[in-house]
Amino acid sequence: MSKLQKLRGVSFDELRVRGSQALAAFAERSNWSSLSKLPSDDAIRKLIDRDKFGRRAAFFGAFDDQQATLNELRRRWPNAEKAIVERADRIAEGRFDLLGFCNLSFGTPIDWHLEPVAGKRAPLVHWSQLNYLDADLFGDKKIVWELNRHQYFITLGQAYWLTRDERYAETFAAHVNSWMDHNPPKMGVNWASSLEVAFRSISWLWALYFFKDSPAVTPQTFLRLCKFLYLNGRHLETYLSTYFSPNTHLTGEALGLFYLGTLLPEFADSSRWRKKGLKILLDQLPRHVQPDGVYFEQSSYYHRYTTDFYQHLRLLLAANQQPIPPELDQKLQLLLDHLMYITRPDGTTPLFGDDDGGRLIALSHPAPNDFRATLSTGAAIFERSDYKFVAGGVAEDSLWLLGPARVGLLDRLPAVEPETQSIAFHDGGYYVMRDGWRANANYLLFDCGPHGTMNCGHAHADALSFELAVNGSTLLVDPGTYTYTGSQEMRDWFRSSDAHNAVTVEDRPSSVPRGPFSWQTIARSECSWWITHERFDYVVGSHDGYNSLPQPATHTRSIMFLKNNYWVLRDELESTPPSQLKLKAWFHFNSRVGPLHSKDNTVRIISENGHSATLQMAAFSSNGYWTKEPGWVSECYGEKKEAPVFAFTVLANGYEELVTFLLPEVAGHKPRVREIEALNGRAFEIVVEGHHDVLLLRKSFDAPIETARFISDFDVTWARFDKADSRPPEELILINGHTLLFEGRDLLKSSKKINYATVMPQVQAGERVTDDSVFIEMDPRLKSKYLCAVLTE
Repeated sequence: MSKLQKLRGVSFDELRVRGSQALAAFAERSNWSSLSKLPSDDAIRKLIDRDKFGRRAAFFGAFDDQQATLNELRRRWPNAEKAIVERADRIAEGRFDLLGFCNLSFGTPIDWHLEPVAGKRAPLVHWSQLNYLDADLFGDKKIVWELNRHQYFITLGQAYWLTRDERYAETFAAHVNSWMDHNPPKMGVNWASSLEVAFRSISWLWALYFFKDSPAVTPQTFLRLCKFLYLNGRHLETYLSTYFSPNTHLTGEALGLFYLGTLLPEFADSSRWRKKGLKILLDQLPRHVQPDGVYFEQSSYYHRYTTDFYQHLRLLLAANQQPIPPELDQKLQLLLDHLMYITRPDGTTPLFGDDDGGRLIALSHPAPNDFRATLSTGAAIFERSDYKFVAGGVAEDSLWLLGPARVGLLDRLPAVEPETQSIAFHDGGYYVMRDGWRANANYLLFDCGPHGTMNCGHAHADALSFELAVNGSTLLVDPGTYTYTGSQEMRDWFRSSDAHNAVTVEDRPSSVPRGPFSWQTIARSECSWWITHERFDYVVGSHDGYNSLPQPATHTRSIMFLKNNYWVLRDELESTPPSQLKLKAWFHFNSRVGPLHSKDNTVRIISENGHSATLQMAAFSSNGYWTKEPGWVSECYGEKKEAPVFAFTVLANGYEELVTFLLPEVAGHKPRVREIEALNGRAFEIVVEGHHDVLLLRKSFDAPIETARFISDFDVTWARFDKADSRPPEELILINGHTLLFEGRDLLKSSKKINYATVMPQVQAGERVTDDSVFIEMDPRLKSKYLCAVLTE
């Protein structure tokens, strides 16, 4: 019955494509297909277009002048040669660093079907008969596939160029011949994914450019390689993931076709491959790249993959004097913009959503979460000074892709801070708060977007989660992915809500998984407020992931960022009808910090040197307590480290409000927070860096919040004083209201509702007042201040 239900939603074209692929696979298994074996020498000659024979395609810039490239590499990165050669030597000895695993051995000679961690070996049967998600049979197939992508051939090629030592070319020739011996056409796990065929094809093409002059690449080896590459092209166009995995699988396969069609123009089929690959890549752009530039699977790692795919496409088009479609440049810059803005102050990128640890090609080996090489190349392509600034200069990858001449032009491009600091990606649902682009800036990334797309296979249950960097140091993190199929328990934990800086209710995640790449329930998130201003940022989001509980509940999280000061998290849980529910707010720390649980309601975070606290977390609720929980961080697929986790648990009754202050500590100034009495809301006093702040959070929409000194109908009221008994406030931030009274006197009053208002120190000479600033009725004592108010009625 379930199969019939699935068929009802299938289009005729999907039935046609899947049917033709099934028939092609059946023909291969039955040995009826010419694609089930390598073409003979005579057959391969007939596949050559004599009019194109000898035509040479242009490759990437580094290959235009080998010696100039090597000179530039040695000049710019004097330690690179030693690292490349050491890595190549380990490869030649049969030791591989793959994903998060180091010094893996696949036997001598290499067993191309072995998964060495689990000790499993895939059977040599037709690829269509293999269920590679079965960990009991295969272990973690990603480990096998990572070896068989042959991306380490590039390291061997770089070492060969640098040393001219034929050992590296001989290793390449021995490995590729061994692979062809033990992976006959269409047999085994290494043919089971078209994406793996595409990536392997790209690696082989790069290797041929590195080793083309070596005697180790004999005419026999070269001819055999060409036969396999031809078969790869035919396999890719036959088994495209059009309806199986129309994500980076499809675009990666299309890029493989484009590579083959561009760089092997002698084949009569090459023009078809190139055109088909290009068409798919362009057709998928509006689908894969949302209007704000966020990749549609809600994964920063796959976003980087996609950006690299389209950079390679553009560079190969330009190198071969092919027109650049305008939509390619437009979308590629949107992808790069998003990568730029989510980059943390320390240069790394949050790993939200799935991370499979792979690369399109491995031209250098930075930290797995360092994506700045992609920005460096983007800076050269589009002459973008802001990309160069965030990239931190020129990356090694850019030299190999662009060549020394274009890298020299990149040197002359000034590095300029991006114009915007905080930014909203409304389509993707990511909100970045930062107070600068300096290395010691404060940074927060808030996730309030779609769970994913299609079956949400690469999504995590991270609704309303966030990441945090304090004074440039990344403290609160998304723990990553660790595994896809190696362990179902670990797969489910790493993508659960309690593995994110999120909130669980009744120990349930916001979205419930079903298998390694699908979900039983999916939370829908919605952002209702986003304000960014030179003094503060404010965001409010909610999701419906707990509506399916026996006692349905809605979770709303708001975050207020006082720039250069601190953050305030407000978590509200409301159940209808009122019910008793357990709310648990999770906080996951970088594995390199040491949290200390204080005696009161705070947790203090100790920096890496162990001498000074860098962050204080103070939580307030009607009842609640901190607990230390077990947890891990995976900075690369296959690797995990123990990491500190704290959770604050509250027993809610109908409605509950948890307010958490995230307070950076500055030397000599320990922040203090206390809750003060308030009617119709919550109020707090915060002492930080010699300032005395008051925060009011209104609860009801029909009554103002009242304290001993304030009456306010604003949802959020923040006031800063020089000292506790000073008057009037030095600064004000007001969100969504009309009137504020201080000690019985109107400080601010408007007949129209104010979206937000700020009272800041007087504008300096020459400073421009923003066009949307509106001066409204104010207490004369505040006239020396600058008021910015945005009216909404």
